[in-house]
Amino acid sequence: MRDFIGKEAKDVSPSPFGRWINGKMIAMERGKTECEVLIRPEFANPGGILHGGAISGIFDEVMGVTTFTLANDGFYVAINLNVDFLKPGIVGETVLVKTEVIREGRNMIHAESRMYNANGALLAKASSNLALTQIHKK
Repeated sequence: MRDFIGKEAKDVSPSPFGRWINGKMIAMERGKTECEVLIRPEFANPGGILHGGAISGIFDEVMGVTTFTLANDGFYVAINLNVDFLKPGIVGETVLVKTEVIREGRNMIHAESRMYNANGALLAKASSNLALTQIHKK
């Protein structure tokens, strides 16, 4: 997974959705990641700001990547995703998404994630519970 640092997802991600988002991993350690994502026009709502669904998708994807740092055999799936939208993201901005596994159980984890603009303003935050499946990573 450390090979992902500094590379765009379109070149390294096993996730088709992740490749479409095309974030770039900035930092990664066990249970923590930092990822940059450029807000492209297709992520916007009709008002020209980052769509809530796109924000949710980005959070879900980055949290999913973070589960890979736990080095478990199975694949984690989100069983819920709670998102607070706090400030608008603007097309053309690059946002920073910081994610951390807060609690790791035998079969479930709880993760939290925050999205910041280039000025350090908190745009959105999310939390999710993810369940470990018997599906093996590709």
